[in-house]
Amino acid sequence: MFGRGLGDTYAVFLLPLERDFGWTRSQLTSVYSIYLLVNGCTAPLVGLIFDRLGPRWVYGTGMASLGAAFFLASGLTVLWQFYLFIGVLVGIGVSMNGMVPASALLGRWYRERLSSAIGIAYSAFGVGTVLFVPLVQYLVGAFDWRATYRFMGLALLLAAPVVVIGLPWRRFAAGHPASRPQAKGKQGAGWTLATAVRTPVFWGLVQVFGCTAAAMFSIVVQLVAFLVDAGFPPLTAATAFGIVGLLSAASVMGSGFASERFGYRQTVTASFAGTAAGMLTLLAITAYPFTMLLAVFVAVFGLCMGVRGPIVSSVCARYFAGPRVATIYGLIYASNAVGAALGSFAGGLLHDLTGGYRAGLAMALVLIAVAAMPFRTVPALRNFR
Repeated sequence: MFGRGLGDTYAVFLLPLERDFGWTRSQLTSVYSIYLLVNGCTAPLVGLIFDRLGPRWVYGTGMASLGAAFFLASGLTVLWQFYLFIGVLVGIGVSMNGMVPASALLGRWYRERLSSAIGIAYSAFGVGTVLFVPLVQYLVGAFDWRATYRFMGLALLLAAPVVVIGLPWRRFAAGHPASRPQAKGKQGAGWTLATAVRTPVFWGLVQVFGCTAAAMFSIVVQLVAFLVDAGFPPLTAATAFGIVGLLSAASVMGSGFASERFGYRQTVTASFAGTAAGMLTLLAITAYPFTMLLAVFVAVFGLCMGVRGPIVSSVCARYFAGPRVATIYGLIYASNAVGAALGSFAGGLLHDLTGGYRAGLAMALVLIAVAAMPFRTVPALRNFR
C-alpha cells in the first residue's frame, strides 16, 4: 500500500513542477518512466535477494529508500535531481515493497486459493492510491509541493525502523507447511530461471504484463493533468484519480474469485474489454468534458484497471512453483515496469508533439489488443486452471 500508493502521488506533482520549472511534459513523464524502469529492472534482483535473505531487510530497505527519496526531493532545483530522487530512489523503494516479495510470501502460505490471496494483496495498491493521492493533493494545495515532499519523507524515514524490528518476519517467511511445494512433491519444484525462460508461458506472461502496462501508464501518469486540461477542477481531478484507485482495489480483490469461478482467460478478456471502453470514454471527454462521462470513465476503467496483475502473479506462482519462483516472477515483473516506463514516456512525447491526448489514447488501444492475445494464442494459458 505504501510503496505503490506513494509512487502514484507523482501525478499530483506534475502540474506544480511544470509551472515552477517550465519543464516540458515529456521531461516530466520521463522522470516517471525512470521510476518505472528502475522498479522493473531491480525486480529480478529483489526476487534474488528475497530468496537469499528473506523479507525483513527487503521491506525495511524499501521503506527507507522511499523516505530518503521524498525528503531529498523537497530541495530539488534541477531536472537531474528529480531523475535521481523520484526516478531512481522511488523506483528502488517501490520494487522492494511491491508484489515480487509479496507474491513469494503468499506462495508460502496459500496454494489452493492463491489467486484470491494475491488479488487481496494487490488491492492494497488501489487502497494506497485512494488514500494518498487526494491527501497529497490537499497538502500541495494547502502548503506547497516542497513541504509536502518533506513531510512524506520524514514520516517514512521514521516508519522504516518499525518495519524492520516491529513485525514477525521470521514467522511470515516460514510459511504454512501444507503450502510448501516441497511438502507436496510438486513437479514445479524443479523450475529454475533458465528452464522458465524457455517456455511459451513465460513469454506469454511477459507480453501480457508489458503491453498492458505500456497502455495503462500512457494514460494514468497524465490522468490528473488530462482532466484539469479538460476543464475539471484540480481537486475533482485528483479525487477521480483516487476513486479509480479505489475501484481498482475492488477489482483486484475480486479478480482472484472471478478467475477461480469463471476461468483465467474469460476474466482477463472481460477486463481488457472494459479497459478499452474506458479509454474510448476518455476520447469522448476530449470533445465533451461532461461530469457524466467522467463518472462513466471512473467506474468502467477503475473496475478493470487492476485485474491482470494478480492473475499474472497467480499463474506464475502456480506454474513455476518452487524455491526460485521469486526470481522468475521478478523477471516477468520487470516487463511490466519496462512497458509502463515506455508507455509513460511515449504518452508524454505524443502530448508534446500533438498538443493533446488523442494520439496517446489511440496507441493505448492498440497495445491493449496486443496484451490480450497470449491468453488465446498460448495453449497452456488458454487452458490454465
